[in-house]
Amino acid sequence: MSHDERQVASLMPLVYDELRRIAARYVQRERHALTIQATGLVNEAYLRMAAERPRAFANRTHFVAIAALSMRQILVQQARARHAQKRGGPREQITLDDALLAAEARSVDLLALDEALVELAALDATQARVVELRYFGGLTVEETAEAMDISPATVKREWAMARAWLSAKLG
Repeated sequence: MSHDERQVASLMPLVYDELRRIAARYVQRERHALTIQATGLVNEAYLRMAAERPRAFANRTHFVAIAALSMRQILVQQARARHAQKRGGPREQITLDDALLAAEARSVDLLALDEALVELAALDATQARVVELRYFGGLTVEETAEAMDISPATVKREWAMARAWLSAKLG
């Protein structure tokens, strides 16, 4: 077992319940579209993280953020695979909650959201990272600030601008 595999293996039990809660929110929110359960999602993220290139985790929050982003990638890959199986059929919708768009809950295409985040990252990497950590990582403003080593005020400002951009892009 490599050093990184040992690091991931030692950190995972400490954050497993938190990751399970994040995964359960994904699965509950999108239960009609997902074929994976929360435990499977966490386990798949764990396996991917253990197999990735060496990475040092600054702290527990950083580890949770990376694991949550891994879960996002798994969900997007699943959505792409289902879309390909349907051979161009309608893409599945997910629900973006009030925390992301500060509006009534509404359905958004998961692949469109992923594409929008890639585009946002090209325009403003900080805003895209804030969205990933806040929405997909389930981190608070303070946890996001800690993970990114920026102030909570900056997180709030970037979060507001990213929500407005995504609302316009996806609306």
